[in-house]
Amino acid sequence: MNLFIASVVNNKGILTNDESWHCTKVLRKKKGDHIRLIDGNGNFFNGVLDFVSEKQCLVIITEGPFHQIKHNYYLHLAIAPTKQIDRIEWMIEKGVEIGVDEISFIQSTNSERTTIKIDRIIKIVESAVKQSLQAFIPKVNEIINLNSFLIKSNADQKFIAHCHENSKINIRQIDFKQKNTIVLIGPEGDFSKLEIELANQHNYQSISLGTNRLRTETAGLFICQAASMLT
Repeated sequence: MNLFIASVVNNKGILTNDESWHCTKVLRKKKGDHIRLIDGNGNFFNGVLDFVSEKQCLVIITEGPFHQIKHNYYLHLAIAPTKQIDRIEWMIEKGVEIGVDEISFIQSTNSERTTIKIDRIIKIVESAVKQSLQAFIPKVNEIINLNSFLIKSNADQKFIAHCHENSKINIRQIDFKQKNTIVLIGPEGDFSKLEIELANQHNYQSISLGTNRLRTETAGLFICQAASMLT
């Protein structure tokens, strides 16, 4: 059964505009049809379409909420978007399917892309959530320069992945379980030495993702997979 994102209050669900259009125009759902909802906060609901239009669909909740058990870690991935945006979009889709809780986009000295269409990213995230039958929708943040991100970032543990030679913790040594973790991934040209030093001043520890040099989007996906496997 298809999942739809909705705002749920008491025994009624209201589909978002995009979901209403998809429900009526693509899937051809009609009044009286049974559908399944998620609220983005970890809850599933079963319901029956009571009012149907391409701009808004109303659902009468018949069962639920059924709460999804969340994975036992919180992963915040902060990544510099690649010049070819389709590469980062692919990574986000797969990362959401594997497990990521928050995504931030950062702009650093060597960034080749300084803008991003956040609405498109949110749609990709929501589609991946539904595809993987999840009820939690990861938080997506607007692009921000690295300095500002470092100042405002807060977590139980903070890491920066880069290719420079210095003392690093192997990712296999990180305990993600029951912790809020931020991992920084730089652009194709990597972080500068000054940026790494600045991150260190904000209590970010350098980590190694192995002996192979990874592309930006590969590194991001690798971290999502590692967090999932190491908990």
